[in-house]
Parts: sequence; structure tokens; C-alpha cells
Amino acid sequence: MPAKKISVLLLLSAMSSGCSSIVGSMPDWMALVSGESDSPLESRETNPAAGDEALKAAVAENDKGQDEPQAADTTALDSAIDPELQQTAESAREKLDSAPGNSANTRDDGLWGRLREGFALDHSVNNERVRAQLDWYVSHPAYINRVVERGRRYLYHIIEQVEARGLPTELALLPVVESAFDPFAYSHGRAAGLWQFIPSTGKYFGLTQSWWHDDRRDILAGTDAALTYLERLSDRFDGDFTLALAAYNSGGGTVSSAMRRSRNASKPTDFWSLELPRETRHYVPKLIALAKIFDNPEKYGIELPPVPDQPYFEVVDTGSQIDLAQAAELAGLEIDEIYLLNPSFNRWATNPDGPHRLLVPVDSAEQFRRGIAGLDPKQRVTWEDYNVVSGDSLLKLSHKFNTTVDVIRDVNSLDSDIIRVGQKLMIPVASRSGSEYALSAAQRLQRKQSRSAGRDGTRVEHQVQPGDTFWDIARDHRVSVREVAAWNGMAPGDRLMPGQKLVIWSKTADKSTTVASRRNGVIRKVGYRVRKGDSLAAIASRFAVNVSDIASWNDLNTSRYLQPGQSLVLYVDVRNSP
Repeated sequence: MPAKKISVLLLLSAMSSGCSSIVGSMPDWMALVSGESDSPLESRETNPAAGDEALKAAVAENDKGQDEPQAADTTALDSAIDPELQQTAESAREKLDSAPGNSANTRDDGLWGRLREGFALDHSVNNERVRAQLDWYVSHPAYINRVVERGRRYLYHIIEQVEARGLPTELALLPVVESAFDPFAYSHGRAAGLWQFIPSTGKYFGLTQSWWHDDRRDILAGTDAALTYLERLSDRFDGDFTLALAAYNSGGGTVSSAMRRSRNASKPTDFWSLELPRETRHYVPKLIALAKIFDNPEKYGIELPPVPDQPYFEVVDTGSQIDLAQAAELAGLEIDEIYLLNPSFNRWATNPDGPHRLLVPVDSAEQFRRGIAGLDPKQRVTWEDYNVVSGDSLLKLSHKFNTTVDVIRDVNSLDSDIIRVGQKLMIPVASRSGSEYALSAAQRLQRKQSRSAGRDGTRVEHQVQPGDTFWDIARDHRVSVREVAAWNGMAPGDRLMPGQKLVIWSKTADKSTTVASRRNGVIRKVGYRVRKGDSLAAIASRFAVNVSDIASWNDLNTSRYLQPGQSLVLYVDVRNSP
């Protein structure tokens, strides 16, 4: 099928859909269109998607000798865990990569035929950037198979939502570029979920986060937010989806600035002509290359795994909080399948504040509805009667029972955090052992922290102290900030909490000496705004620090130029700096 240009009718439909889905006030929307807004929409960071790059690395390991263009140096997918949990973890990951198939199709070529019907981007682009990505995908068919097997749970819903908005269906392939369809993907830029939202942009679109959940990973909410964002960006750039996609990756302000520079230099302002960050320059070519393959797989010698043009899941109302292990039992499913369809849940149960719904496979939906209808709401979560003893506090109890202070307070109708000895409390607890919830946040972190393959140094467990920073800890152990974050399933911008336990592969012979030196030093955090003519080397010399440290503190690519007005964070010894 030849690639098709976006028609005027499609443009009008997309613009109309975008206007109808705006959240927020009209002034905010006008500022967004004009490019004058300081909203979180401008703050999306350009970082490789963790799921995509990690899966590429795993595939490349099986295809030695083949070069991968633009691959980032990232941590591989979770593959290690304590021996007693090994089998459970491996089973969970296998389920992510091998969803059950279904040979019944309602259209020719199943869901792929429906996908192609809505293609509207220009697939005729054949420049060097597109060819590089196309060559890699074609030479790694195992990668295509893996992302399809992961994505089959979600693709029908995504395509249906893209069609409903009148958007090009190539956008349904965007999670391949963003996360390799791994709903638990988390980048060093703090982006999470299939669509890789950073916290600020996610919050702007109503994707909330709590101890219990992260809506950025929610299949329904995340998809709705991503398509709304893409609609707005399309309208902002006059229906040009190459520019909209570039803005989704690097921020609307970055693209607008690049267009302004080209316009001032009397140069073209189309995506292919703009000077954009390196990752963004390769971001759109990745999607175009994928669209070419999915449009005509035979041409490239690719055999796409069949995916039926049928819903994979249904949404079932639970009415209240429910233990995920109990939900799996009621539905006749393994708990990993519940987590893979409901990846927003961090713990052993759904969010007590709602929304009270679960996605379950179509074939299990009716059984689950019957099961939950016959279950007393009080039995949907296991409760433990607890008598308060001396030394107890709500915070201490929340840690002991793997819950939160707010939950204990709300369940027991407490007016304050004060409890007394002998007082009886009801506390919700998991019905199974922690290892049963293999895809919960705690178990995913344990696998990551237990992994030793490819890591040099001595394994050290560090308990975060008040005032600790990633940079302090990294310097003490002579490792990078990004390494410390990656080893602990975090991003360098994440907040460290006192009492939190970190695993570090230390290269420090005597860490007590460096820790004492750091605590007795005169190190201060300094904010610095880049001036015209500044370079990393000049700034490092001025403040008596290293270029590599500045890059690590600010998550910078040293091959890219600093921009005047850019804000940097520096940690300097005030005795040696101006």
C-alpha cells in the first residue's frame, strides 16, 4: 500500500478533535498555540526511552556483529532476582513478551489491515536518517516480533482511540519508539509508561502519582493523555505531524526555537531541515521506518506476528479497593496478567482512592464480574486487627504493614496521627507473600538491585541520610550519578528519602574517609545561568570542578552546545571558587 499524504479532511477532523479535548482554560490553550506558554508541555526532556533501548540491547546481544544506530548505553531489562524469586520473575517477563495469540480475524490481515487503512503520514521520505533506522529494524526482525508480542495487549485499544480522534494511525506505533511497549519502562529522564511521560507533563494532563499508583503507566489514562498532547502539538504546528512528534520528544519550545532560527537564516522550517537535538533528529525517522515496515512487511522480508482485530481486554468496575491477587483468583488468571494490564498499580492492591476498575482479558471478564459481585466488599482486602504497643506510630506501622499513614488514618477514622497504647486498629494487608506480586514496584526494584551481571566494584548497601544527594553518594563511591540512579530503578532527578536503601557498586577502597571528607567539606549547591560564549570547560575552570561532574549533575550530553539562559546546578567547594 503506498503511503498517503494527510488530507484536508483529516486535518480538519484532527483539529476539531483536539479542540474538544482540551483540559484547562482558554487562555492556557491560546498561550500553548502561540508558543508563549511556560507550561510543563515545554519541559519534556530528550532522553532515550528505557524500554526501547534496553530491548534493543537484549536483541543485539543475540545478533552479534550487527551495528545498531543511535543506541544508548542503558541498563538491560530486569533479569536478575534473589534465587527464591528467580522463577517467578522470569515467568512474569516471559508473559510480557508472549501474550496468547488468537487466529480469528474480523478484517483481512487482522489488526495490521486496520492499522494500514489509517496511515496518513508521508512514507516516501527516503533520506539517510530514515534509511539508517530502517536498516536496523530490517536486520533485527526479532526486535519487531518482541515488541509486537508485548504490544498485542494494548494495540487494539490504542488504534481504536487514534481512529476516534481522526489521527494518523502511525501514532499507534509510537510506543515502540518510546518504550518498546514495556509498560514498566522508566528512563533516566524520569519518563514512565508506554508513552514515557515525565512527571510534570503527566501532572499537566491529569496523570497523578501516589504511593499506590502511577497514572503515567495506566493504559487508558496514559493513552488518552498522549493522544491529547499530540493533538495539541499538531494544532500548534499547523497539522504537521513530523513537527508535532519532534515536539512530543523534545518539547514544543525546542521545536519552535529551531524553526525561528531557520526562519531568521532564510532556511526551510520543515522537520527534516531543522537543527534539533540529536535524539529528536532520529526520533521521527524511527517512526517513519516502522510505518514503512508495517505498511509493507513483505517488501522488507518481515513476517509480522498475527494480531486479531478484536479487543484484548474489557474494563470491569470493582466498586472499591481490591487485592490484586484476589482479583486474579476471581478472574481465573495469573496475577502477572493483572499487573500487565493494570501496570499503574505499584503495590499489592488497587488505589483506595480509585478509579475502581480493572482491565481483564475479554475471555475472563464475565467470570470476574460474577466473582466480584458475589464478594462482600469487606472481603476484597485482607485486614489485620492490631493492638498498639509502646513505641508505635502511624509512620512505623505503615512501614511494617506495607501501606501508608493516610490509609491507616482513613480506615480507622482518626482525626490526627496520634495513637495510644492498647488502641485497636484495622490495617489492610496483602493476602499473599511479597514474592507473589512479582510485578509490584517493590519486587521490580528488588530484581534490579539484585542484578550483578556487568557491574564492577563492591556491592554496598547505603541507607540515605538527611541531606544526602545523588552526587554526594556517587562521589563517595567514585561512580556516576546516573549509575547510582539506574542501579536503584530511579532517575537522577528523583527525590531521595531519609531511610531509603540504595545498592551501590562501589569503587572506593575506604568509603569512610570519603564520607567524612564530604561531610566536613565546604561544598555548596550553586545555581548558574549560562551566558553567551560559555562552554562546559570554561564553567568548570571558573568554579574549579570537572566537566564530567557538571554533565553528570545536570544530565547533559557533552557533545551538545550550551544555550544562553540555560540553568545549571553546580556543587562547588567555596574555598576554591569565586
